[in-house]
Amino acid sequence: MQIIVPGPEIDSETVRRASRASWGELLRAGVEIYEYQPTMYHCKVMIVDGLWVSVGSTNFDSRSFSVNDEANLNVLDAGFAREQERIFGEDLKHARRISLEQWRSRPWAEKLWEHTMGLLSSQL
Repeated sequence: MQIIVPGPEIDSETVRRASRASWGELLRAGVEIYEYQPTMYHCKVMIVDGLWVSVGSTNFDSRSFSVNDEANLNVLDAGFAREQERIFGEDLKHARRISLEQWRSRPWAEKLWEHTMGLLSSQL
């Protein structure tokens, strides 16, 4: 599984830090996490088995599912999924992969800030 998340260009550094606090479990499980580098990245796209695509405004968190007014379009179409995979591949070329070792060796101040923001993540 590959995930592209916002990199340094983001509208909420607090949300970015809260997200980073939970990456360890994902990285240990083999998920590849990439930070998009050149600009703001706000896509919410999920491609499953080259056939099903979900695209919209919903974040994958409890607040988006229960409080925020969010919506996604779900498409079951191999052609559409291929096009979304192509776009994802292009975006991946502009993203920097974060390894488990990089995540573990970030400075203690970042770890502290991320842990603290992680405690507040249900409210962000």
